[in-house]
Amino acid sequence: MDAGHQPRWNVQGGRGPAGAVRPGRRPQGSRDHRLLPDRCARRPLVVRAEVPAGLPAGTQLRRELGGVGEPARPPGAEVRPVAGPGPGRANLPRLLTLGAAALVLAAALARLTSRADPRAGLFWLFGLGFGFVLQRSRFCFASAFRDLFLFGHARVMRGILGGLTVATAGFAVLMARMVPDPGLGAVAPEAHVIPLGIHMIVGGLLFGIGMVLAGGCVSGSMYRIGEGYVASAVALVGIMAGLGLGAHSWNFWWQASIGRSPLVWLPRFGGYGVAVGVTLALLAAAYLLVTWWETRQGYVLPAPVPPPVGESFRERVEATLHTVMVRGWSPVVGGVALGTLNVFLYTAHMPWGVTGEISRWAIGLLNAAGWGPGPLKGTEELAACALTAGNGPWLTHTLTLNVGMVAGSFAAALLAGEFRLRRPKERRRFLQAIAGGVLMGYGATLAMGCTLGAFFSAIPSLALNGWVFGLALAAGAWVGVQVIRRIP
Repeated sequence: MDAGHQPRWNVQGGRGPAGAVRPGRRPQGSRDHRLLPDRCARRPLVVRAEVPAGLPAGTQLRRELGGVGEPARPPGAEVRPVAGPGPGRANLPRLLTLGAAALVLAAALARLTSRADPRAGLFWLFGLGFGFVLQRSRFCFASAFRDLFLFGHARVMRGILGGLTVATAGFAVLMARMVPDPGLGAVAPEAHVIPLGIHMIVGGLLFGIGMVLAGGCVSGSMYRIGEGYVASAVALVGIMAGLGLGAHSWNFWWQASIGRSPLVWLPRFGGYGVAVGVTLALLAAAYLLVTWWETRQGYVLPAPVPPPVGESFRERVEATLHTVMVRGWSPVVGGVALGTLNVFLYTAHMPWGVTGEISRWAIGLLNAAGWGPGPLKGTEELAACALTAGNGPWLTHTLTLNVGMVAGSFAAALLAGEFRLRRPKERRRFLQAIAGGVLMGYGATLAMGCTLGAFFSAIPSLALNGWVFGLALAAGAWVGVQVIRRIP
C-alpha cells in the first residue's frame, strides 16, 4: 500500500494467537488490554481488533458503539486495511474545486443572511467553522465519556480538557473586561452561570444516559447529520420531543428547584485570579485522573504516523490540503480549535450553545399544533441555553450558528470523500436513537444546556454548575454503557 494512503480498519471480533502483540494494546499475558478505537467509535481505527475475555465481539460490539459500522466478519477472520484517499495528483484539482465552491457558497449565504441581520452572516461563518472542526476531528462528547467506561481510553476526553483550558483563559480575559469587580454581585453578561440545584444533577444523569443510547450528544448528532447519518437525524427529532416534554414540566421544576437555586460564580469568591487558578488546577487533576484510568485499564497510546511530505511545491500543497481536509485531526487539535472558536464566539456575542435554539423550534411546533406549554416562568432571567419561546423573529444568531454547523460538517465530509447516507440495518437502532434523544432533550431542559452550553461553555465561564453537570454526565454515561451492554 502506498505510504501516502492512510489505512482504515474495520472492527472485528476474532481472537489472535496466544502471545500476539496488537498495536495499541499490551501483549497478551499483561494485566489487562483493551481495544484501540479511532477518534470516534463510529469509525474505529484498529490494526487488529481482537477481543479479550469480557469484551463483546462482532455485532454485539457494533451494537454497543451505536449500531453503525461495517458488517461483522466471521470470528478469526483477518482484518484487511481499506486505503483512504491519499494525496495523489488527482486530489489537488478536486479539493481546490470543492473548496472554492464551498467558499463561494458560504460567502453568498453569509451575504444573504446579513441583509436581514448585519451580524447573522458572522454567526453563519462561526457555525461553518464549528461543524468543520467537529467532523474533521470526530469530536463527540458522547464518545469521550462513553469510551472511558467501554474501552478504558480518554483520547477524546483529553481533547475536551485541552479545549476547556484554552476557553477558560480566553473567557477570563473577556469577563474581566465586562465585570472588573465580580465581588459587587454582578455576573458577566451571557456567561453560562446557571442556578445550581438538584435539577442540574438530574439533567446531567438523563443527558448522559441518553447520549450513550443515541450514539452521540446534540452537537455530535448535528455534525453526523452533515455526514449522512440517518440515525442522528432521528436522534435530533427525539431531542426536540424531549425539549417539548421538558417545556411542559418547566414550571414545576422552576418552583421545585430552579427558581430557588443559587448562582455560584467562582470569581465572586476571591476574584478572577483565584477562580482561574482553581479551574486550571481542576482541569490538570482531571487530566491526571483520566491518564491513570487509561493506565489502569491497560490502554497503550499508539505512536502517531507523520503525514507524507513531498519535495516539489505541488506535492507540498497537496500534502497540506490532505492533512487539513482529508486526514483526520487528533482530538486534542480539535478540542483546542473548538475552544479557540468558542472564545471568538463569546467576543462576538455569546458562548457556544445549541439547545436553546432547538427548543425554540420544538416549542414553535407545539404552539402551531395547539399543544404549547404556555408561559414559562423565569426563562427570561436565565443565561446559557434555557428554553426559548417559539415566537419572535425567525432569523436569529443561534439559528444561523446551528444550521452552519450542519453545513460545515457536510462540507468537511464532502471534501474528505466521507459523505454518504448511512441507514441503520436494524430497526431497533431507530428506537434507541429516539429514546436517547428524548432523554437528552429533557435533561438539557433541566440543565439549561447540553454538553456545550452546560459543560463546554459553563466551565470556562468559571461557573460551578459546569463541574456538577460534568460529574452527573459521567455518571449517566456509565449507566448508559451498562444499558447498551444488555441490549439484545
